[in-house]
Amino acid sequence: MNFLSKYKHIFGLLATFGFIFLFCNINILNVFKKYSLSPKQVQACLKSTVSPNCTFERCNISNGLSHLEQKQSFCRDLGQEPSPEEALEERNLLKSISWPEPPQRSTPTPLEETSDAAHSQFVVMPAEGDRERHVGDQLEARVVLKDFRGHLKSYGGDFLVARLQSPELGAGVAGQVVDHNNGTYSAVFPLLWEGPVRVEVTLIHPSEAIAVLRRLREEHPDRVLYKSEFRSGSVSETTMCNMCLPTNQKPVCNYTDILTGEPWYCYKPSQGLSCDKRRNHFRAGYQNNLITDKEALLFQRTNLKVRMYANGSDTVKVLYKKKDKPGENSTIETGTPLMTTPSGYYFKWSWRMLSGVVIQEYNDPASINQCLKGKVVNIYGDSTVRQYYEFLTGFLPELKEFNLRSPAQAGPFMAVDMGQNIMLNYRSHGPPISYLPLSVTQLRYVANELEGLVGGSNTVVIISIWAHFTTFPVEVYIRRLRHIRRAVVRLLERAPETTVVLRSANLRGQSLQESLVFSDWFAVQLDGVLRSMFKGVNILLLDAWEMTLAHHLPHNIHPSAPIIKNMINTILSHICPKKNR
Repeated sequence: MNFLSKYKHIFGLLATFGFIFLFCNINILNVFKKYSLSPKQVQACLKSTVSPNCTFERCNISNGLSHLEQKQSFCRDLGQEPSPEEALEERNLLKSISWPEPPQRSTPTPLEETSDAAHSQFVVMPAEGDRERHVGDQLEARVVLKDFRGHLKSYGGDFLVARLQSPELGAGVAGQVVDHNNGTYSAVFPLLWEGPVRVEVTLIHPSEAIAVLRRLREEHPDRVLYKSEFRSGSVSETTMCNMCLPTNQKPVCNYTDILTGEPWYCYKPSQGLSCDKRRNHFRAGYQNNLITDKEALLFQRTNLKVRMYANGSDTVKVLYKKKDKPGENSTIETGTPLMTTPSGYYFKWSWRMLSGVVIQEYNDPASINQCLKGKVVNIYGDSTVRQYYEFLTGFLPELKEFNLRSPAQAGPFMAVDMGQNIMLNYRSHGPPISYLPLSVTQLRYVANELEGLVGGSNTVVIISIWAHFTTFPVEVYIRRLRHIRRAVVRLLERAPETTVVLRSANLRGQSLQESLVFSDWFAVQLDGVLRSMFKGVNILLLDAWEMTLAHHLPHNIHPSAPIIKNMINTILSHICPKKNR
């Protein structure tokens, strides 16, 4: 008894720590059960969170899971584990597109305190010393955001776009918007032509709406519904499919691509049908009721893609380009480089690039045939690049389509001009792809298709892949581009003369439903990733973002014919560059 009495305090302390350990682990396991974390994640978190006060800060569970853990708990698999170099690149890419967030509040921001384009305004800043403006100078407009009560905003994060236009000259250029994180912004433009120019600034989304979109992307990446039909004889069943499926509902069929590791899953049929009885893939609609009524007010006509107006004149006159004196340039301040360097601009509504090849006009079938003679043009991607196939087959009378009995949207399509030895192919990219039913045999990943090309001077590759990725975490898009980039680099190594064109994202019309799934904000984030990942690769980046922003025509997921023609001119000018005399 004396022995037990001597150590009773130690036993009591051990029992207390044991109870705390058990209580912490039970609570942690309950959280893991709720969020369906993997055993590996459970192990990692248990090692880092057992403490006397039972806190979960290091696993970011106390106030809900972190962005990464939310995504991992919801998505069954996000593909192969990235290498250390790939993980570092991913972190840097995510950092490069990071977006300012509104201040944290205990309650949602009232609508009247959110950004309002009608109360906001911009001012065209005077040139240094009130001097005249000339071609080669730079123009700045200072934008001031206010809320619906007319009060100044004190934080940034609003999504603005800007352009400079001269409609009577058929001229336009995209501006660069700089967020000062205090409710003010600078829209900066290069002055590239003579004559009157007008500044236009548009509020795409207020910062408070961006917060809603960010949450949707993190918590509901499956808000586009995909399904597949399984069939064997007279027995059929349709189940839900996605790369992100809740893991605690029913068994899944794993359709991960064996070459790229791209994941895709469908719920296993319950009627005894095996996974190999899958017949097709199709979009089955959208999830509804994902935002509150108050949040829906952030996506109305009053605050969704709304023009802002100037305090004073929105127009300035630009004079001829001055001849620079030695040691002097034509920017606003001597020795200060231009803040903005767009890829090109319109003049007489013809696109002109600021670097690279001279853009030629291909106004008749003969000139296009001459450029494409003896070439195979392979087009891969979504419907925004299918427009090129449709344009060329509609414009070139001798380019005859083969009837492959393919679905009207997804393809594959093929057209041939036997006399000019021209072949044109189109194939949609692999899932996620939001088309009407298409056979699973036609679900091909772009990277795999590129690996099958011989390449060479007679081969043209055109890729566009972004429009069907707007609902998913950006990491999903990074992984897909990583596979495509690797395949492009290998293609160019074995056949350096191959022409590769990569089309960027473009602006589109926006409604409440479109914004929640296909917002321009989602697109601009993906666009930033694409530009960074292919920097330094020997390709033509076709800047569809600037080509749609700088033009006067309304934004549309499928840009209008004049814009498509300018894109075709740009591609052909790259394939057949003008020779210097």
